[in-house]
Amino acid sequence: MSGTKSLEGQIHELYIQFLHLQEEQEKRERDVFLAELQQSIGKQASFHLTDIHVLACIGKHEPINVTSIAERMSLSKGSISKINAKLLKEGWIRRTQLSDNKKEIYFRLTPAGKKIFLRHEELHEEAKALYVSYLRRYPDDQLRFIKQLLVDGISAIEGGQLHLRTMK
Repeated sequence: MSGTKSLEGQIHELYIQFLHLQEEQEKRERDVFLAELQQSIGKQASFHLTDIHVLACIGKHEPINVTSIAERMSLSKGSISKINAKLLKEGWIRRTQLSDNKKEIYFRLTPAGKKIFLRHEELHEEAKALYVSYLRRYPDDQLRFIKQLLVDGISAIEGGQLHLRTMK
């Protein structure tokens, strides 16, 4: 090919551009969401997105213990314990025990935590609706191709086929 890029090369460049734009958009949306949460709870708090996702995990699966949260989120138990300590201090979650197991500590949302959880869920539903609306422009055969491309891409990443370097 003289002077023209292959279709694969063009797709790669568009993919890189897509990733950069997506990353910028996610940062803007995250900042707006965290500022909105800050305002809605009416007090100063330092939020990180992982804190919100731990809180959401608790909200979806309460009562839930540290081990289960760590497994569901693919984080260490130490990380979850640290985040939970912060969420407890802020008053967004509470400790509890099951009547048949007094040794194990479980976590539930407080009313303040529930408010954050529900707003987070609303945001995810809004994002999903926007995405589904966007995809409606494509016919079913193209949607099936996009789905297969994503499934194959996930498998390739998980299988190490798309890793330039691996940690040793």
